[in-house]
Amino acid sequence: MSFDVVIFDWDGTLIDSVDHIADSLELAARDLGYPVREREALRHIVGLGMEEALGQLWPGITREEMTQLREVYARYFFQRDTTPADLFHGVDELLETLHGGPMLAVATGKSRPGLDRALGSSGLGRFFPLTRCANETASKPDPLMLRQIVSETGASVERMVMVGDTIYDMEMARRIGMPAIGVTWGVHSEAQLSAHSPMAIASDISMLRELMASGGTQ
Repeated sequence: MSFDVVIFDWDGTLIDSVDHIADSLELAARDLGYPVREREALRHIVGLGMEEALGQLWPGITREEMTQLREVYARYFFQRDTTPADLFHGVDELLETLHGGPMLAVATGKSRPGLDRALGSSGLGRFFPLTRCANETASKPDPLMLRQIVSETGASVERMVMVGDTIYDMEMARRIGMPAIGVTWGVHSEAQLSAHSPMAIASDISMLRELMASGGTQ
């Protein structure tokens, strides 16, 4: 493998959870009487930290309102756990292939409790010795969580790669000069991802596997 560290986003990259997130946000908004946003708007914020996402969807929301909305959202979202069936097809094989080679990490907009729960219930926890969440660092596209991973691993930024499905992943990596690979099976389109200068874009898991093996070139 040509990379020393491979950093994955979670929702929309490894886990097919974007629609469940959007559904949970819509239900929470309806319960609390907030204007219901269009589906595309609900999907677009997946990848941001929850505070940043809610602030973008409902500008001017107060801290107290945000806390209440997060609580109702969480009740809906955690009505079911992430399971191995929620992995995008081929993700488990890809991680098995990478396991024992480069260090694998997660950089996500999820909260720490949410990620820890999902790592356990999905069966993917064993692959990721290093993880960072938005509520303990800073929300994407701020690169703080990547800077922390760089510091903890001691690896060169140029020998690391960020893999994600959103413009926030691509921009976060771009800001510190880290190579990035966009994937098109999550939130944002190839055109949207391309605008943030990834080294490559994968349209399926087999293509991503090839990019991993070749250091991002085909």
